[in-house]
Amino acid sequence: MARQTFFSFRYKKDNWRASIVRNSWVTQDRKASGFFDTAEWEEVKKKKDSEIEKWIDSQLKGTSVTVVLIGSDTAGKKWIDYEITSSHKKGNGILGIYVHKVKDSNGKTTTKGENPFDNWEFKKDGKVIKYPVYDWVSDNGYENLGDWIEKAAKVAGR
Repeated sequence: MARQTFFSFRYKKDNWRASIVRNSWVTQDRKASGFFDTAEWEEVKKKKDSEIEKWIDSQLKGTSVTVVLIGSDTAGKKWIDYEITSSHKKGNGILGIYVHKVKDSNGKTTTKGENPFDNWEFKKDGKVIKYPVYDWVSDNGYENLGDWIEKAAKVAGR
């Protein structure tokens, strides 16, 4: 089943890595949300916080899964945190993927960042839930992304 998926990531540091993950997803005839070009990003970051929140909420509309692409400094960033908590409140399936081993445009990798989900205790129906985290390179994301997304959606009842 095709899923509309929101991809959350640090634009400036991980856009190249994120595009590799995204491109593997959309080439499989699926829809991705949360991706925009440099010009759009420059406009969005000039807005007031309330306007950025509305923009993120509009990007999340119609999605059933949120994929957090974890780079070296993703955890604890204001807008990543907002996207995670908004996705949880919305009932999206959520998963994380470490992208630090994916080479950037200069052929370089980076250090592994902290798991951004460790900053909260998420509950659903009174039970603590742990969102799964994978490694794009070690866990063969290119082959497994569709299965990870589908599993996250089913766990969320979507």
